[in-house]
Amino acid sequence: MSRYTEASCRQCRREGTKLFLKGTRCLTEKCAVERRGYPPGQHGQSAGRHRKASEYAKQLREKQKVKRMYGLTERQFRNTFDTVAQEGGVKGTNLLVALETRLDNIVYRMGFASSRKAARQLVRHGHVEVNARRVDIPSYHVLPGQEVRVAQASRDNVGVQAAQEAAARGAALAWLTVDQGKAAGRILERPTREQIPTNAQEQLIVELYSK
Repeated sequence: MSRYTEASCRQCRREGTKLFLKGTRCLTEKCAVERRGYPPGQHGQSAGRHRKASEYAKQLREKQKVKRMYGLTERQFRNTFDTVAQEGGVKGTNLLVALETRLDNIVYRMGFASSRKAARQLVRHGHVEVNARRVDIPSYHVLPGQEVRVAQASRDNVGVQAAQEAAARGAALAWLTVDQGKAAGRILERPTREQIPTNAQEQLIVELYSK
């Protein structure tokens, strides 16, 4: 399955919630969910008006929402689930932790990119280092204690600076430490479910993939 290339806002409207795919735009009045809070398409305004969603439909929509939020393909998302399903503990929580500790998401959470899409591009283009070594794989799993930083030559990047300015207005996550001046940070510990600010019912995804 190829990566989604159409308008990002259509995905938010389809899921009926903000997936924050376009950075700070999602926080303004230009947000498509605020302006047109119904699914895209010819029959979007009347879709689902007379039908009650089945349990399967709810599970599918939740999986699609989380998959789109983190910007993964179906295969990437399923492979991630299959991997964490082999671990001990709560499968749903393990899935979200695995998604949160991807390098592209860490770059986004640390405020070095305005969206996960921008973070993936930053990583792929070689602008990010982990423990002083360049890593250009967005799915790289960052471990507690590892340092993630924007390469010295890339810190004047306009996108990075704009993202840092926006991030400075918010509070950092408890399981991350960030030094915006050095464009660097670390994971302090494996996050708990309560520390992951993702609006998701992950148990529905577990039920879907467990059929």
